[in-house]
Amino acid sequence: MAQDWAALAAELQNLLKLRAVPFGMKMFARRADMEAIPKIRRPSAIHTMDQVVGQASRLGWTVGITADDLVGAQCRAVVGLGHAKTDEWKSGKHMTGVWFSTIEDATAHQAAMNCVPDGQYEALAVAPISNGRLNPPDIILFYATPGAMIYFINGLQWAGYKNFNWSVVGESACADSWGRALTKREPSLSIPCFAERRYGGVLDDEMLMAAPPEYYEKAITGMKALSKNGFRYPFPQYGVQQDVRAGMAVSYSDRA
Repeated sequence: MAQDWAALAAELQNLLKLRAVPFGMKMFARRADMEAIPKIRRPSAIHTMDQVVGQASRLGWTVGITADDLVGAQCRAVVGLGHAKTDEWKSGKHMTGVWFSTIEDATAHQAAMNCVPDGQYEALAVAPISNGRLNPPDIILFYATPGAMIYFINGLQWAGYKNFNWSVVGESACADSWGRALTKREPSLSIPCFAERRYGGVLDDEMLMAAPPEYYEKAITGMKALSKNGFRYPFPQYGVQQDVRAGMAVSYSDRA
């Protein structure tokens, strides 16, 4: 049975009160397959990967790119486009004195990044999941507040509990989100970095979740179960001086 992507997007937006649309990302071994997507947009300028992602999440565009559309090796390396992971890239020379004090620090940063291997893909596309053009996307992503993120994670943990551990690489945080989700095939939460906020339109109070599609039905089922227990987003403030028992009794009957 085909996935109803528009319904999935509507569920996420309703449960999490999202300000930017959930979007998908899909890798293509052949450029021609990316270009065959209906109504695909191709950049007329050089972009960061953050800008391409922002065009899907903020403007609702369906955008396809190759390595030549990206500004440099740092963006290309995370999604495995072109052959970006040269010895010079691995050294982090270009980030030394910019983001990191020494070349040793910069080299360690590059080694810590989650990146799609080079040589497997010629192209990539992003699109709002509601339009169904990436069917299926490799991963689904959404921006949300920290409160919405913990609620989504609570939904993932409702059944089949798992303790999640995520990395914070710092600058190039896309390696923590789409880089990690594409390579490890599991939910990946990140604190968006300077570049994502400067070039991708990410707001100051937003975090980014990326995960393969199968995790989203699980999270939605869990959030709906939590809602029945009185846990909903946005979380209603109870007050720091109130008798807590009345509030807790909504979810815990023995606290009445």
